[in-house]
Amino acid sequence: MKKKIILANPRGFCAGVDRAIAIVEKALDKYGAPIYVRHEVVHNKYVVDNLKKRGAIFIEDVQDVPQNSILIYSAHGVPLSVRKEAQNKNLKMIFDATCPLVSKVHVEIKNLHRQGYTIVMIGHKGHPEVEGTMGQVEGDIYLIETINDILNLPIKTDIEKIAVVTQTTLSVDETKLLIDKLKSVFSNLKLPKNEDICYATQNRQDAVKKLVKVCDLLIVIGSKNSSNSNRLKELAENLGVTAYLIDFASEIEKDWLTNANVLGVTAGASAPEILVEGVINKLNSFGFDSIEILEAVEENMLFALPNDLRH
Repeated sequence: MKKKIILANPRGFCAGVDRAIAIVEKALDKYGAPIYVRHEVVHNKYVVDNLKKRGAIFIEDVQDVPQNSILIYSAHGVPLSVRKEAQNKNLKMIFDATCPLVSKVHVEIKNLHRQGYTIVMIGHKGHPEVEGTMGQVEGDIYLIETINDILNLPIKTDIEKIAVVTQTTLSVDETKLLIDKLKSVFSNLKLPKNEDICYATQNRQDAVKKLVKVCDLLIVIGSKNSSNSNRLKELAENLGVTAYLIDFASEIEKDWLTNANVLGVTAGASAPEILVEGVINKLNSFGFDSIEILEAVEENMLFALPNDLRH
């Protein structure tokens, strides 16, 4: 049987990632190195290493940014405490590369808090997006990851004002299960106006659902700390297809491909297309020389850059 590759579409960069990387690149072009970035601007090793070579310095603590420097917040967003800390320093300029879809959840949480709601957030503990989102308000916000967490919430089941929000890069199916459980426990639960899970996360998961029906094995290009890339791998495995998460083509082992004739390939929302090309070249060398593209939703979302970086 002829060995072939089926490429997921859409895959790779989303509009929020495109914008975040462009902000760092344009800041370097306009103001020169060094430019300080609070946390990895996006969770991709290749992208981060390239920006480091150009003079971006990634820090976790705003105290590590020298006076009169330029600071950029990552695509994942930051807590209000970080913004206050940065504003109290004598910095030349601050650019916010928070994904606009994450910012939308921040606005949502602040509005709910103002209206007196207790908020439950579905997300992964320790993820910078979750820390940034929960850090928009003080108190009355709880994080859950599992059904068990819901059962252990210190909230009365007959509470009048309770609302749920979610991290934007979660598994669509698992999030639905958790929301359904929350609804069964808290009859007054207020749901988000729009789905918090971003369009790109949803589209890439939908593409993987189609892909696993026609492939023997899936390769997901993305970094280990990328939430949305991990969800793509998990989704394939939950649907019965072996999946590997890799940063680079060099990580592919020939043994993985022994019993595979049709390989699915996708990329997380922070993985650039150059890495996909590298993987295809590597698979070509293993005899997978026929390529099909799985057609799906066309993405044409664009997010504007900050005014100072548009020219």
